[in-house]
Amino acid sequence: MEKQNISSASFFIGKQGEGIISFGSGQPDLPPPKEVYSIYEKAPKIFRYGLIQGEENLRQALSKEHMGAHFDQFVITNGGSEALDLVFRVIAGQMKGGKVLLPRPYYYSYLPIIQFAGLKPVFTELVDGKIDIDDVRQKIKGCVAFLLNSPSNPTGRAQAPEIIQEIELLTKEAGAYLVADEVYKDLVYDGTHYSPKGNHVITIDSFSKTFALCGLRVGFIYTANKKIIESVVEMKVHTSMNTNLLAQEMALGALRAPKSFIDNQREIWRGRRDVIYQGLKDLGFDLWKPEGAFYVFPKVKDPEKIVSDLFYDHKVIVYNGSWFGAPDRIRLSYALDTDKIQEGLRRIETYLKSEPGILS
Repeated sequence: MEKQNISSASFFIGKQGEGIISFGSGQPDLPPPKEVYSIYEKAPKIFRYGLIQGEENLRQALSKEHMGAHFDQFVITNGGSEALDLVFRVIAGQMKGGKVLLPRPYYYSYLPIIQFAGLKPVFTELVDGKIDIDDVRQKIKGCVAFLLNSPSNPTGRAQAPEIIQEIELLTKEAGAYLVADEVYKDLVYDGTHYSPKGNHVITIDSFSKTFALCGLRVGFIYTANKKIIESVVEMKVHTSMNTNLLAQEMALGALRAPKSFIDNQREIWRGRRDVIYQGLKDLGFDLWKPEGAFYVFPKVKDPEKIVSDLFYDHKVIVYNGSWFGAPDRIRLSYALDTDKIQEGLRRIETYLKSEPGILS
């Protein structure tokens, strides 16, 4: 295989087969709940145009999952990605531009989404994967929004409830929106999760991770801010129009699954977390123990070389930490079964033996 320059995650997305072990995309390999397959009797109704804001039955079901919410406070989107895109373009229009504060390392799509909206990203550096609240207190001044992702992609770290509550207060005092990307909120292994609240809070969520429905592309925006909802719907009618109706019906089916489904999935992820974390530690990697999501983010000396060598010489996919704002790390997703995780670790061990000193 001729070696090409691997400059972004797009090189790897969708690559599979041919003996490849992929620690790349955060795509759950676990099956979705059986309830998602109960929609086919509704097939004749899914070929029409739908409500731009999202079908009312799905929004009603979501409102019951969020205490005190009303179904008109939700917009159903094409995954969490469209939700973020719409929200930041609406914020940019309202605020006539401005700065968005976000923790670094960050999910690799955040910067383009913020910049495409005409906003300027500024950063607060994570300390051992945790938010430095004193730094946020200083830097939030003059910003139009703060983008929070907990548990985090790529770090796997979860912020303590008291830290999120402090950010909730600081953003309110600063007159800034708090955009909370909560797509991993149901995958917290250690501690508890706190979802921020308030008229200035805009929550982004998705069915992709919790219910293993990545390909359906169903996400949603939830906020008590009526102006944001109205502006998002008005923008969406001119871009993607309604979100796929078949996918919305399947998402509604997922919400009917018993809560034990999520609990059982979480325990599988926890077990995989323990396998890959300890395996990488035993190989000499320096890394944080993830408290949520399904990523590990170990330190390395030359991530570009490691990413290329592992893929071309050992058929192992890992992501370059530089794509996430961390040029001294690589990201591995453990969204694959334990046998494949262990095989991937064996291949990484073989590579490390051929490249002494690559970790230091």
